[in-house]
Amino acid sequence: MLDPRTLFSLSTTVDPERLHGLPLLAGLSGFLDAGQVISQVSEELLETLDSELVAVFDTDQLIDYRSRRPRILFEEDHFTDYQAPRLELHLLHDGLGEPFLLLAGLEPDLQWERFVSAVRLLIEDFDVSLVAWIHSAPMAVPHTRPIGVTAHGNRPDLTAGMNAWRPTVQVDASVGSLMEMRLMEAGVDVVGLVVHVPHYLAEAEYPPAAVAALEHLGATAELMLPTDRLRETGRVVERQIARQVSGSAEVQSVVSSLEENYDERTASVERRSLLVKENSELASADELGAEVEAYLASPQAEEESSLLLGGTLDRDEDQGDASDPFGKR
Repeated sequence: MLDPRTLFSLSTTVDPERLHGLPLLAGLSGFLDAGQVISQVSEELLETLDSELVAVFDTDQLIDYRSRRPRILFEEDHFTDYQAPRLELHLLHDGLGEPFLLLAGLEPDLQWERFVSAVRLLIEDFDVSLVAWIHSAPMAVPHTRPIGVTAHGNRPDLTAGMNAWRPTVQVDASVGSLMEMRLMEAGVDVVGLVVHVPHYLAEAEYPPAAVAALEHLGATAELMLPTDRLRETGRVVERQIARQVSGSAEVQSVVSSLEENYDERTASVERRSLLVKENSELASADELGAEVEAYLASPQAEEESSLLLGGTLDRDEDQGDASDPFGKR
């Protein structure tokens, strides 16, 4: 393996002494980022809180540009505004001024072990106290029920009660899951959080799921993280969907069916993880993706999407353009 330290460059403007003993939050988009939870969380933290750049990873070595092409603007007769992929470590301060680190950007396509080794070196250099990372998955759940979260890692005091079942099953890996495993092997405290997103909202921004992610990250790392803007955007989305539901018996039937299924699955087991299948096995990424793809390709999905989202929802009287049913900012 090439030297992991050559994979990143450290900022010369941040005093390293200020970085020691802090919790590290992480979110790498690109793997099952249902509801665009990771991108929303990263954007909210970096836009709302004061931040300083600590380290920059060499994305030319980590990203497959042909599979995830960056965007560039063609303006009349020339190209401009190239949006290079970013993978960075930041120092931020929460609502009470408490410092923490944030690792955010695209999930690497290449050199996973080297990247994870580089992250581990930074964690060791800065004596990170806890690593908490998020990802999200599309689930057959209604938007009218609380957002579910599945927790895992090596801190049972932080994950106890989150999952009623503890299955053993092989699943598809991500950089986040590999990072969690390698950090646990190194004796680092780490907690992962999977946010459950309604499958019919999985391909667009769903702010309530991002709020849930921030709440659980904050509780895990003992930080006060900002949620006000996402809560307000989420209320707009919920009002728009509620209008569609209340105005159509067909829509009510769709939502009721999802609610009944959700309630049946959660009634018998307290805080049961919805990532677990009926046969007590954890659904793999391929199974989740196949299920969602099959659903989205079905006549039922087309009918439910048209009923629930209506193509164009009525304009909210005091917020934004209703042609965007997901309330993107």
